[in-house]
Amino acid sequence: MNDKRYKSVLTIAGSDSGGGAGIQADIKSISANGAYASTVITASTAQNTQGVIDIHPIPIKHIEAQLEAVLSDIEFGAIKIGMLHSSEVINVVKDRLKKYNIDKIILDPVMIASSGDRLLDDKAIDALKLFIPHIYLLTPNIQEAELLIGHSINLDNIKESAKEIGEEFSTSVLLKGGHLEERELMSDTLYIYKSKKIITIQNPSVKTKNTHGTGCSLSSAIATYISLGYGLEEAVIKSCTYVNEAIEAGKNKILGKGNAPINHFKLKN
Repeated sequence: MNDKRYKSVLTIAGSDSGGGAGIQADIKSISANGAYASTVITASTAQNTQGVIDIHPIPIKHIEAQLEAVLSDIEFGAIKIGMLHSSEVINVVKDRLKKYNIDKIILDPVMIASSGDRLLDDKAIDALKLFIPHIYLLTPNIQEAELLIGHSINLDNIKESAKEIGEEFSTSVLLKGGHLEERELMSDTLYIYKSKKIITIQNPSVKTKNTHGTGCSLSSAIATYISLGYGLEEAVIKSCTYVNEAIEAGKNKILGKGNAPINHFKLKN
């Protein structure tokens, strides 16, 4: 008998009113790559292409109610997690996912703003570090990775750094290289914890400022391909290619007065 159930992904993240990142980018990325998106919103932001104006944290009880509502009813092939702004939020998410035996968790650790400011206090970072060993894949950028392991990362030590994070937190790691110096090829480094395999994923560098929401979209795409039945390595490679193509498709698009998002559906109009 054919299984007619949707291939579903749950995204747990903050809302971006401008639509370029957060929950809105997650829904677009999951949909564009062929799965059904459900959401749990952890915070509401007043945000546009120029920046974040205000943040309103969702009450813990309501986050818990959202989690219980979707997890008790819908079967998810993978879960993507973005902005968890406090230790209380981190702990309630961890506890609920443990209750439902969710193991395919893709965590995009939103720890540092584009301005370089830390978004999490020490208590929240400590709680996040305790959560990481329970996830399937961690997708930090260079700054976030540096905060986790306490030393600088460059092209010479990026492979060793990805392995170091993976071994310290007992999980697979996709260390995104987009914050390193500009070059013709962009390189991301995947460390698979179980096999100890290190893979360098390269895509053409695209010259554009329209990269808002790339981290959210990438982690959501990975969760989507995992839900569709792909193995970790293939899911990551396909997702990196998808985001690169979405950046290329949106490099000359205009939205608002600031940095436009990637073109999730690669629309020409």
